[in-house]
Amino acid sequence: MIPARQLRTQPVMGTVVTIDVREPFVPPEALEAAIAWFADVDLRFSPFRADSEVTRVGAGELAFEDASPDVRAMFTLADLIRDRSGGAFDQRGHRADGRADPTGVVKGWAVDEAVARLRLAGARNFEVIAGGDLVVVGEPEPGQPWRIGIRHPDHENATAAVLVVRDLAVATSGLYERGAHIVDPRTGRAPSGLRSLTVVGPTLAFADAYATAGFVMGEPGIEWAAAEPGFGALGITAVDRLVWTELLDELLVAPAAVPEGSGEGSGVRAVER
Repeated sequence: MIPARQLRTQPVMGTVVTIDVREPFVPPEALEAAIAWFADVDLRFSPFRADSEVTRVGAGELAFEDASPDVRAMFTLADLIRDRSGGAFDQRGHRADGRADPTGVVKGWAVDEAVARLRLAGARNFEVIAGGDLVVVGEPEPGQPWRIGIRHPDHENATAAVLVVRDLAVATSGLYERGAHIVDPRTGRAPSGLRSLTVVGPTLAFADAYATAGFVMGEPGIEWAAAEPGFGALGITAVDRLVWTELLDELLVAPAAVPEGSGEGSGVRAVER
């Protein structure tokens, strides 16, 4: 039996946002308000709009101190991730013109904010997905966690692993869907050490940014992305090993166990796929 749901999908922010609410439901206007929030974020943060605050700040038309608090916060967050990652994540690194652009942290933050708004509207069991990255709250059905498939890099309709999660954000970085759209800001070249990196944690703003930075770092990025309390990471290496950190032990459905002797160092598990 398919559980009852409120479902709302909208192309926005250069991707597709899906809101899936399970019982208890929220007023329809709460879903529309969440979609309107994403549209507002797009207006202010899109690097492709000449009139957005981000574009105007980057062009010097709008002083940083005169930008809205949200815009200033996202520039600051992007700088924080840059510093934590030693430059593996850099808001200037993906632009040919070298302008500062906090796009890499905006999507996750926007989803986190939408989740908070839906909670205030009374939602207790729901997920918000933006471009494949997501936050899940509660349960899709009583007693059941959300099941999140990690896509196999070579097969669009196959999974390399499945996570069972409640009240967590999940973000994945890789090159298999959009080609070499991720560049190592330190070298100007596409990363090659991992095929994908999935990060789980309490907020999508950080999980998404850590997934990007960790993916750029290659295999060392798996542990780096999971260094903070509450975060875990799962990578698919260039030779198709599935490697994960301790937090994922309780979330991974497959593989269900770690083969004896497969440990890869401090708190990291690995298995051939």
